[in-house]
Amino acid sequence: MDYKVFFSDVALWTQQANQAAMKYGMADSNFWLWVADSSGSMCKKYQDNPLVIKQMIMLTEWLEEVYQKQSQPREG
Repeated sequence: MDYKVFFSDVALWTQQANQAAMKYGMADSNFWLWVADSSGSMCKKYQDNPLVIKQMIMLTEWLEEVYQKQSQPREG
């Protein structure tokens, strides 16, 4: 696997995730459908390489954490 190309794809995916979040909003099921579909596509592109799978899981979990933090009521 060409790791330089893969991590370039990860950077591109992250930019696209930001665009999808702006388009749909993180609370919208369409956003999470995009996350799931695009993550699956990335894994398929790299023949379900274990590193790719773990990277996409980590990115999805990161997005979930961002969403949870945004959803919490702010104190003040």
